[in-house]
Amino acid sequence: MRSAIVTGGLRGLGRAMTLGLLRSGHRVLAVGHIGGDILETVLAAGDMADRLHCMAIDLTDPAACDGVVAECRHRFGGPDILVNNAGLTFTYIDPDRFTNGPRKFWTLPDAVVQNVMDINYVAADRLARRVAPVMIAAGWGRIVNVTTKLSTMNMLGAIPYGSSKAALEMATEVWAKEIAGTDVTVNIVNPGAGANTPGMSQVMRDWSATGKAPRLVEPEDMVPPLLFVVSPDADQVNGYRFDANTWDAALPPIEAARQTAIPAGFELHAPRDPWAVA
Repeated sequence: MRSAIVTGGLRGLGRAMTLGLLRSGHRVLAVGHIGGDILETVLAAGDMADRLHCMAIDLTDPAACDGVVAECRHRFGGPDILVNNAGLTFTYIDPDRFTNGPRKFWTLPDAVVQNVMDINYVAADRLARRVAPVMIAAGWGRIVNVTTKLSTMNMLGAIPYGSSKAALEMATEVWAKEIAGTDVTVNIVNPGAGANTPGMSQVMRDWSATGKAPRLVEPEDMVPPLLFVVSPDADQVNGYRFDANTWDAALPPIEAARQTAIPAGFELHAPRDPWAVA
């Protein structure tokens, strides 16, 4: 039985992944920033709640990140798994973007930009640096990051969300290279498209009024690729991205992973060098 930390684990994608890990037998420390989400998460866990502990904390506080790791070690051991899912999205940065169009980067307040970078990248970096030595010493570990589509990172109006996720995307590539050979892996699990999370409810109403509402990825769709990357079947899988919207749950997990895996980072997605030797 492994222990996991899931940030943003009390609602939306994070709650689905928390419950998925519990159902597969793991112990989970679920972290969020809204205390009211704790009761709903515990109730959703039902008879699995004895393997669940929830915390409402401020991930922008380095001491709070220390406390999360210490609490996991105290209650459950490990941590064996870290899921960096917490994130501030467009519904925080620019709630009117889908009706009024995206804001220009120079109109954004300093506090908004700082908060997005602190939650989406810096907190993930802090936690990864704290758990990596524990995992390496134990001889097993999984760091799983949630970034976003590359086309979302660089679309108009993506600042600072896209910047923060691009930082985490590149960090995933580098961390995976540096941790290789330690029996610890670093991978990405993404929705691969817009997700049906609480913050998207108003967005969908706005989109529906225009007749352009897209099909959303359900939070539960994140669970199959997540369970694969934290399983023994993925011991040699390091430095890849798996998108839930292209994961075929009808296939054995290894086959679904083979069809879905894309290297993390940007280098392999750049246009081919026309002077490269074929």
